Amino acid sequence: MMPFDKCPVCGGEIVRKEIDKLLRGGNNTAVVHVEAEVCLHCGERLYAPEVIKRFERIRYKLAHQQTNDFKIVGQAFLAS
Repeated sequence: MMPFDKCPVCGGEIVRKEIDKLLRGGNNTAVVHVEAEVCLHCGERLYAPEVIKRFERIRYKLAHQQTNDFKIVGQAFLAS
């Protein structure tokens, strides 16, 4: 999947994992479940180009209130 044998940040071992990525667009936030290469030492996440394009599409939809095809899973609050 990735062109790295070791983490480009710290040189640690990289493994493929299913992860949750938090994306923001405008005032909206979405959690996306994707596959990534994750460093076992520093936690750096490396994404395939098609996953990054998916992130960009979701951020655009969030920023432009195009969330009809997203599932509402709760509410977020700002506590002072």
